[in-house]
Amino acid sequence: MINESLAHTSNILVYAAMTGFVVAMVAFAISLSKSRRIESLEDSVARTNSISPAARLGGTATLEQATVSTAVTDGDERGAGRRAGNIGMSLTWLSTLLLGASILCRGISAHRLPWGNMYEFSLAAGFAISISYCVLSVKRDLRWLGLFIVVPVLLDLGIATTVLYTDSEDLVPALHSYWLAIHVTAATVCVGAFSVGAALSALYLVAERAESRILAGLEVGRTGALANRLPSADRLDLMAYRIHAFMFPLWTFAVISGAIWAEAAWGRYWGWDPKETWAFITWVIYAAYLHARVTVGWRGRKAAYIALAGISAILVNYFVVNILIPGLHSYSGVK
Repeated sequence: MINESLAHTSNILVYAAMTGFVVAMVAFAISLSKSRRIESLEDSVARTNSISPAARLGGTATLEQATVSTAVTDGDERGAGRRAGNIGMSLTWLSTLLLGASILCRGISAHRLPWGNMYEFSLAAGFAISISYCVLSVKRDLRWLGLFIVVPVLLDLGIATTVLYTDSEDLVPALHSYWLAIHVTAATVCVGAFSVGAALSALYLVAERAESRILAGLEVGRTGALANRLPSADRLDLMAYRIHAFMFPLWTFAVISGAIWAEAAWGRYWGWDPKETWAFITWVIYAAYLHARVTVGWRGRKAAYIALAGISAILVNYFVVNILIPGLHSYSGVK
């Protein structure tokens, strides 16, 4: 029997988390507007250009060489940017905990794991994105990244509550398996980390374009203001690569565990169901990204495009395949 009180509490906690993320978004926007590189964009380009291309692209530049161009600090003497960033970071932690509590209440209300439909998975994905960012921020100052994490989380939660919402209810028979915890948890963690990696790849393209224009003796244009508030392109590229490389084995496991679950549920490991096919396409894209990182001529900008193609494939799999394309995974739909 569904505990309606806990289900209602879960809904309230989701909206509380969204409110916190909205305020955090404003705080991060203020912080970003008042921040800057310790080293000017022009000086950073000149110094980074003195490092050998092999060392920069391969991520082997020394820590001393990478530190200055990585640092982003508050440019306001009164510290308003730093205070706003701290507020945004604190609210992001709080909102993440509220979102986690809402997922927990949702699961307890139905006496099951709380990711049995698209609404619940959307909550879990938003939590995975925000907790990935929070964990990464423990060892490094990532306030400059906060705005580009909170906005996608808000979009995800907004779609979940307005389009994908489903009342708390029992699982359909096909989902009564311990593989639900194994497969879906692995996939959710990967979506969260890959989303952070995609944000870094997108920002890398912004910073790389500004730095390339400076090297060519051109005006940086509209991207210059944002690039001056970000770490160097090389550093952003390296951060994105490390996240993708670390999570790719887990995504591989998610695909394999899904195949094992399919054999238990439907009597075959692989049947080229639309969702299975797109999961494999996504795996191929991220494998191509990692291969591109070690292939001369495909590093940097081209690798970043591949990373963005990977997150796009995940979004297509989730929204288009789940909702519009019939298949054995149709039970994962809105209702």
